[in-house]
Amino acid sequence: MLALLLRGLYLFQLITGALLGTYLAVLSARQGAGALALLWVPLVAVSLPLATQFLVILTSMWLSRTPGLGRRWWGLLWREFTSAVRIFMLRQPWPRQPNAILLPPGDAPRRDRVPVVLVHGYVCNHRVWDAMTQALHQAGHPVLALDLEPLFGSIDDYAPRIEDAVTRLLAHTGASQVALVGHSMGGLAIRAWLRRVPADQLKRVARIITLGSPHQGTRVTRGAPTQNGQQMLFQSDWVQALGHSEDAPRRALMHIALNLNDNICIPQRQQVLPGVPVTEFRGIGHLEMCLNPRVIDWTRQQLASLSPTGDQP
Repeated sequence: MLALLLRGLYLFQLITGALLGTYLAVLSARQGAGALALLWVPLVAVSLPLATQFLVILTSMWLSRTPGLGRRWWGLLWREFTSAVRIFMLRQPWPRQPNAILLPPGDAPRRDRVPVVLVHGYVCNHRVWDAMTQALHQAGHPVLALDLEPLFGSIDDYAPRIEDAVTRLLAHTGASQVALVGHSMGGLAIRAWLRRVPADQLKRVARIITLGSPHQGTRVTRGAPTQNGQQMLFQSDWVQALGHSEDAPRRALMHIALNLNDNICIPQRQQVLPGVPVTEFRGIGHLEMCLNPRVIDWTRQQLASLSPTGDQP
């Protein structure tokens, strides 16, 4: 669904830009610009979606700015903007194989590599994970990057999809454990699934890693018209109920990657959970966490320490 919405949005922006460019071309031609006037059409058509994307990122970065960055803030802004272009314009509108199991090279799972379920965030799909999927695939992990549907439904309704992904991956690989990695809302979706898992089935989970997840909610979704957006409000009833539902064995499975310069999960430092270990990252945007080599390498190292049999290698 998201891919179709994005294609429709960008088509609308391109047509609008082309019409505006045509108007400017006519004005330029009347002023004697000649054939150069026609350049307005492709220039404005391409610039409109890029400018819109830049304004969205600029607004979120400005509202979430943290002290101490100085001139580095501009680099952070640029990387988050280019990450948004890659993810929202070049990847997510063009889905590949959602919910498909990707086996390591040779089509035979490595018995010393835990299978991994990747869970995307709000208004995203499986293609946000392209860089992470490639890295884990090369490291020998079987990977399943799923799509969460309905796009704007309740986070609780994603639990059956995650359960299906876990069950399929275990059956396909023959492993006894999987790891789950969630970005942004994906971390909350994993936790919503985990609280439904019976205690005697927790052994199926080797580890849960969350990247830039709003564990205490975020102020960014204030006024969001969607159910999952409202659930992610800072200190919302849903967020607090989720926290109260978790016991020590479930928290022991988690590890949080906290982004101190996150432009979506605000306030940044409060996105932690009691008893859950935290690794801090700085100088990285919210979307960039899915592309950043430091985050990908850290995630790969976390997973490399696990065994799909439940025993430490």
